[in-house]
Amino acid sequence: MSVPDHIKKLAPWFHNIHLPTGDQTAPDHFLGDFPRFKWDQIKEKIPQQLNGWKVLDVGCNAGFYSIELARRGATVTAIDLDPHYLRQARWAARQFDLDQTIDFRQTQVYDLARSDETYDLVWFMGVFYHLRYPVLALDILAEKTEKMMVFQTFSSSGEEEMKVPDDIDFHQREILKNPAWPKMYFIPHRLAGDPTNWWVPNHQGILSLLDSCGMKVEVLRDIETYIAHKNPDRSSIAGGWNASEFLSATGKEWKKSAIRKTNNK
Repeated sequence: MSVPDHIKKLAPWFHNIHLPTGDQTAPDHFLGDFPRFKWDQIKEKIPQQLNGWKVLDVGCNAGFYSIELARRGATVTAIDLDPHYLRQARWAARQFDLDQTIDFRQTQVYDLARSDETYDLVWFMGVFYHLRYPVLALDILAEKTEKMMVFQTFSSSGEEEMKVPDDIDFHQREILKNPAWPKMYFIPHRLAGDPTNWWVPNHQGILSLLDSCGMKVEVLRDIETYIAHKNPDRSSIAGGWNASEFLSATGKEWKKSAIRKTNNK
């Protein structure tokens, strides 16, 4: 399929978006019809009507998911650091008459900690493993999530799961050698030629990370894509015993008086 010149001017495209005109932005994508095939795997698990929902799309790239969610009625905040992707996304949104429904912002995921905005749905796909501080980002996003999170990451092979004990005896650390033990592998140089591919978690690692952030996985669409909901039985990091650590890490004020009071007991 040939690509019109006005689309080529915005190349290269990483999202193949099917435009209302019938044109596609990247019909010869090396991954195939990406990310539409990923969307097709999970779209039935996302509410068909999102009217009144606020959605956050983290790492929106050219805006494929933002557009699909806005077409279901959501008001979308879409963030990315790359100005090239944001130019593509704003242009694509205009083709669907959704440029007033989607707010594209050039910002870091960590910057969200300084905002009081929350979202019914947080869309966190294809970003986690590119972050130097991924657990901090996940903590921040869990705080922003009111209802659902769609989480996807590059992961190691295998689907092993285990019941992770609440405590490990100091002298019984052999359990850490269990193939299913939650872990993340650190990539010190490059993976697939990309120096920002820092982390490769295993399946149980993803489940445990989401649980520790107050999210409960309800649906596993494939070994890398998880649909989670806010877990009412789990306290958030910001409201837990290590609240001061979270607040300091995100540049917020924490009540030193509360710490002094605890130390004086």
